[in-house]
Amino acid sequence: MPTFVMLSTLSPDGANTLLEHPERVREVNAEVERMGARVVTQYALLGQYDFLTILEADDVNTVARIAVQLGSRGTIKSFTLTAIPMDDFVATLSR
Repeated sequence: MPTFVMLSTLSPDGANTLLEHPERVREVNAEVERMGARVVTQYALLGQYDFLTILEADDVNTVARIAVQLGSRGTIKSFTLTAIPMDDFVATLSR
């Protein structure tokens, strides 16, 4: 199953929601899973981004839909990357 890295930044409204309801992070992860992706792991970050989330999904279209739906709420902005397993990457280059 393809792997994706989602880096996200909270808006001021998103940060306020999180301060008032820290469990909201887990609620959003459950929503993401209902939208068709699996949250493999997640980290809170210090710096330019607030969260790093590793997702697995059937395809890039699923992750694109999730990113747009989450972004449409106005509480986060995300930057999503496709992650290629190193063995697959090396095998591709070796062809």
